Amino acid sequence: MSDKNMGKSTSGTAIAGLVLGIVAAVSSWVPIVNNLSFLIGLVGLVLAVVGLVGVMRGKKSGKGMAIAALVVNVAAIVIVLGTQSAMSAAIDEATNGPAVSGVTAQSSDDSADDSADASTGDSSQPASTDLAPGTSVDLANGLSVTVDSVEAGLVNYDGSTVVGVHVTYVNNGEEGASYNSYDWKGENADGAQEHTVYFSEATDDLGYGTLAAGGTKSGTIYFAEGAVKALYFGSPLSDTPTASWVVE
Repeated sequence: MSDKNMGKSTSGTAIAGLVLGIVAAVSSWVPIVNNLSFLIGLVGLVLAVVGLVGVMRGKKSGKGMAIAALVVNVAAIVIVLGTQSAMSAAIDEATNGPAVSGVTAQSSDDSADDSADASTGDSSQPASTDLAPGTSVDLANGLSVTVDSVEAGLVNYDGSTVVGVHVTYVNNGEEGASYNSYDWKGENADGAQEHTVYFSEATDDLGYGTLAAGGTKSGTIYFAEGAVKALYFGSPLSDTPTASWVVE
């Protein structure tokens, strides 16, 4: 210790700031708990600054400790913000499903232009509502979902009529992706959204399962007569459809 620091006590606020910074840094990775870690880091940061100011004014010793406290608390706060941002994104995807990354229309000169406009427009997410049959919606997880064709007026076992909607899933991602007839709802002209219905003459039901990376799955889903839109939900927890196709 240099002569000018002889007799000076080590800054208590710097010590306290360092201790709080270590506690905040250690707990900053733990979800929920890191809400408290953020507050601890803020308090530790204030103490570190106060301690550093006291040291710089020559009232206390412990400059290195004060700087270390400052660095540790700032790092803890940054880790908390990064962890919570990642957790928020994960919760959002689990709740709403993967976001739409692109929309591809049927192969034709006009529709190709429409597709390019949809994928490169000013909006952060391409328009994916009220699409025409034949249009594919690409999702952020690599899954592509398409309504291929629509067949109305199918007569069921009880004499009622249903609407058949043929769909295709293509997994262009690197991990398995699920497919399920319950991913879909039919919406009628009054806005009522209903799940798929049973059709006695069905031969190619979509069913449900997991589609491996690079795989393709096609099948038909059926809605009660009167459905004007087929709604696709990327997550069973979502109240808002990821995409919709006009099927009337």
